[in-house]
Amino acid sequence: MLTSYASHFDTPAGYLDFARFGPPSRDAVTATARALEASAHADHTTVDTLMRAEETARDTAARLAGTDARHTVLLPNASTGLFHAALGVREGVVLAPRTDFPANHYPWRRSADLGRATPRWLDPAPGSGVTPDLVRAALTDDVVAVSVSAVDFRTGFRADLAALREAIGPDRLLIVDAIQAFGVAALPWDAADVVVAGGQKWLRAGWSTGFATLSDRALQSLEPVLTGWTGVEDVGLFDGAEHPPAPDARRWSITNLSPVTAAAFAAALELVERHTVTAIEAAIAVRIAELTETVEAYGGRVLSPTDPARCAGILSFTLPAHDPSLVAKALQAEGVTPTVRTDSLRLSPHASTPPEAAERVGAALSSLGD
Repeated sequence: MLTSYASHFDTPAGYLDFARFGPPSRDAVTATARALEASAHADHTTVDTLMRAEETARDTAARLAGTDARHTVLLPNASTGLFHAALGVREGVVLAPRTDFPANHYPWRRSADLGRATPRWLDPAPGSGVTPDLVRAALTDDVVAVSVSAVDFRTGFRADLAALREAIGPDRLLIVDAIQAFGVAALPWDAADVVVAGGQKWLRAGWSTGFATLSDRALQSLEPVLTGWTGVEDVGLFDGAEHPPAPDARRWSITNLSPVTAAAFAAALELVERHTVTAIEAAIAVRIAELTETVEAYGGRVLSPTDPARCAGILSFTLPAHDPSLVAKALQAEGVTPTVRTDSLRLSPHASTPPEAAERVGAALSSLGD
């Protein structure tokens, strides 16, 4: 376990649902409380002072994504970024996986409704995800972009972003939903033209936090349909005229975000940067290996890729002859929190998860018998 990182959290040992929600650190909680306290005693300096947290969070997110502030904008969630991207595509076909989380479906459906981008759904093999071969087979001259999840929410399948970039060539956009990967998987984010992520899962920043990065290609080709008053040039000039969109990623800003959530986001990102994504990823891989061994020892059928290089942070499984809801009750009785699906269960540990978690899972599965 990454002890220095784990010391910042009070999460129960059996909490294995980070792919759904990541309980924030004491750092993020303290930053939230301080920002709220300051806002309760406001004077002429309060708002400007609190707003500096947004700049801090943006700069840290940019560094972690391998880019700079000009190409980065804070957003309240990943879905907002995906809608910006989808409505920004003027025309053409966008490839997206049918098996992806619905947040990566509806923006493209709404874009098609408006006569802009048309989605063409990809069908990855069971237990897999979007691969370069799958994309190459679907490429036609009218394909202008590919939209994928960096890590599949069902199985933890890790997309090969560099290979996908090579497959689609330099002229098409690669749009990546990074919510299940950013901060815990060292991926080549610079291979993507758009990276969007929410902070409430693996980044452990709480709800209403997130960001997007845009490449120069994305800034040039995506129309800023949803630009708001904070995303334009001369943002402080209230002259009744329409101002042109900002030349950088700020054009995806609709309005001011909460400086309170920005403070929490800044604290969470700083913790990741300080302890490094590489170290966090390695600690999670150890926990996944332990949980996989435990699940298989009790007859579980693992649905996630077994190669660590192709999987990140998520272990999905079934226990033959046992309904997932009953398995979930056994896990919960041992203090384990899984994600429960109608056909499977998902375990997603973090770098703060202790070895005790696998022991609890083993005790729960053992109690079910044959």
